[in-house]
Amino acid sequence: MTIMAVLLFRRTHRSRNEGREPPKADLNNETEQDMQFFIDTADLEEIRAANELGVLDGVTTNPSLVAKIVQEPDRFTYDDFKAHIAKICEIVDGPVSAEVTTLTADEMIAQGEELASIDENVVVKCPLTLDGLKATRALSGSGIRVNATLVFTTTQAILAAKAGASYVSPFVGRLDDISTEGMALIRQIVTVYENYGYPTEVLVASIRHPQHVVEAALAGADVATIPYKVIGQLAKHPLTDNGLERFMKDAAIFGRE
Repeated sequence: MTIMAVLLFRRTHRSRNEGREPPKADLNNETEQDMQFFIDTADLEEIRAANELGVLDGVTTNPSLVAKIVQEPDRFTYDDFKAHIAKICEIVDGPVSAEVTTLTADEMIAQGEELASIDENVVVKCPLTLDGLKATRALSGSGIRVNATLVFTTTQAILAAKAGASYVSPFVGRLDDISTEGMALIRQIVTVYENYGYPTEVLVASIRHPQHVVEAALAGADVATIPYKVIGQLAKHPLTDNGLERFMKDAAIFGRE
C-alpha cells in the first residue's frame, strides 16, 4: 500500500467515525469481560473440587477422559455415558462438551441430537473432518451448539467457524509434542476470527502447564480448558507459601487461639 493510500484510508476511516460516541462497555456481558475457565476431565470429584473454587465456567470431556474414570469397562454402556454427562451438568451451570463417537455425518448428527437432549448446557463435540463439518453445519443449523475438536491448523479453524461451530478447540500441547509451537496457532486463529468477525469462540485445549494459560490469555483466547492438576498449579507460588508461613509466625503476637 502506498503512503497516499494509507493516508486516504485513515482519512476515510476517521470521517466514518467522526461524531460517533465510543462504544460503551457492557458490564453485564461476561463473554466480553472474562476469559472462561473450563476443566478438562470426566472425574466428578475433580469437577466438584474445581467448581467449589468459584472460578469454573464449564467442562470438556472426551472418550479418553471418560475411559479413565470407568471402573468396569466391560459393563459400561452408552446409557451410562449419557447418565454421567447428566451428572456433570448437575454440578456445573455452564457448557459441558460431550463428544460423538461415530465417524459418518449422519451418525454424528443423530448422536449429537441425542447428546444435546441430555441437558440444555450440553455442547456436542465433533471432530474436524469432512463428515464432522457436515454434522457441525447440520447441528448448529438446528440450534445445537458444537465444539469443533482435534483442530491443529488455522485452515481447520476457519472451516469450523464457517460451518457454524460455537467453539473451536486447537490442541496446543499435542502440537508442542511434535516440536511445533501450539500457541502460535492460537494467535493466528484469534487474529483471523477478529479479522472477519466470526462468533466462534477459541477454546484452547491440551493445556499442559500454567504458562499455556498465560499465553492463551495474552493471545485473547476466549476459553482455556484446563486439567485439574494445572488448575491447582495456577494458584501456587513458592513466594506465596513462604510469605504466608512468615505472616502466620508473626501473627502469633496477636494471641489468637
